[in-house]
Amino acid sequence: MSTLAPLRGPARVAVRQHRRALQIAGLAAVAGIVVLIGYALWTSHLIDAFEAGPCEASGVSGPECDQRIRDFSDATYRFSRLMTYASVVLTALPGVVSAFVAGPMIARELESGTYRMAWTQSVTPTRWLAAKLAVPGVLLVAGVSVLSAVFTWARSRAGAESSPLYWYEAPVFAATPPASVGYTLLGIAVGALTGLLVRRTVAAMAVAALVTGTVIATLGTLRSGLWPMLTEIRPTEGNSGIPVTSWVVDLGRVTGSGERLPWEVCLPQADEAVMPRCLAEHDVTGAFIDYHPASHFWPLQLVETGILLALAALALALAFRVLRRRHG
Repeated sequence: MSTLAPLRGPARVAVRQHRRALQIAGLAAVAGIVVLIGYALWTSHLIDAFEAGPCEASGVSGPECDQRIRDFSDATYRFSRLMTYASVVLTALPGVVSAFVAGPMIARELESGTYRMAWTQSVTPTRWLAAKLAVPGVLLVAGVSVLSAVFTWARSRAGAESSPLYWYEAPVFAATPPASVGYTLLGIAVGALTGLLVRRTVAAMAVAALVTGTVIATLGTLRSGLWPMLTEIRPTEGNSGIPVTSWVVDLGRVTGSGERLPWEVCLPQADEAVMPRCLAEHDVTGAFIDYHPASHFWPLQLVETGILLALAALALALAFRVLRRRHG
C-alpha cells in the first residue's frame, strides 16, 4: 500500500490530462465488445436455425430454399468480414498504443517543458514516469484482455464457416490472449523509451509505431520456429495423415539418401510418363511435411508472450535508465 501511495497524485493528474482520449478509447472498446457479442449470437442463431431446417447450403434442396440459402450466406459473410476487421484492429492496436504513449504522454511534455511543473511538486522523475505508464498500462491491459477474450469467444461461438482465418494466421494469433496482452505491454514500453529518446511528439509517435510494427512483423515471421515442429514422411503418391487444422510450415520431396528437395522439383506434367522419370532421376522416394498441429497453439502462445514480456521489461528498464541519466 505504501508503495502505491506516492503514485496516486501523479496518476490522477495523468488521468485528468488524457481523460478525453481515455474516454474515447473506453467507448470504442465497449462498442466493439457489444458489436462482437451481438453479431456472434445472431450469427450462431442463424446457423442453428438453418441447420435445423430442410435446406442445405449446397443448394441441392430445390428452388424454394434459394432465399434462405442466400440469407444464410450473406449473414455468415458479414460476420466473417467483421471478424477479419476485428482481428486486424487488435493486431494493429499495440502500434497505436506505442504511438500514443510516445507522443502525447511522454514526448509532448518533454517538448513543451510542462514536466518541470510536476517535478517541482515533490514528484521525482521516476515517480512521474511510473505514474504516466501505470495509468494506460492498467486500463489498456484490462481493455485488451476483455476485447481479446470476446474475440476468441465470438470465433468459437459462430462456427468455423463464419471465421475466415485459421488459428495460426497472424491476425488471429496476435489478437488472442495472452499474446495480445504481451504486445500491448510491449507497445507501452517501446512508447515510453521512444518518447524519452526522441523528445519530439510527431517524430516519437512515428518511430514508436514503426519499432512496434517491426517487432510484430518479425515475431510473425519467426513464429513457426518458436516450438519444435512435427514432420511427416510419406510415399510420393500417398495421402497425408496430418489433421486438417494443422499449420503446414514447409513441404517438399525426400530422396533415398534423406536429402530434402523443394516441392517444385518434378511438378506434375501433362505427359504422365515424364513424372516417374523425373522422380527416378532425382532419386525421390517420398515427401515430407513440417507442421504444427492445433495442440501447439498454446505452447507457441506462451513462448511468444514470454519473449514479448522480456522485450517490454528491457525497454522499460532502458527508459528509466535514460530518465535517470538525463534528469537525475
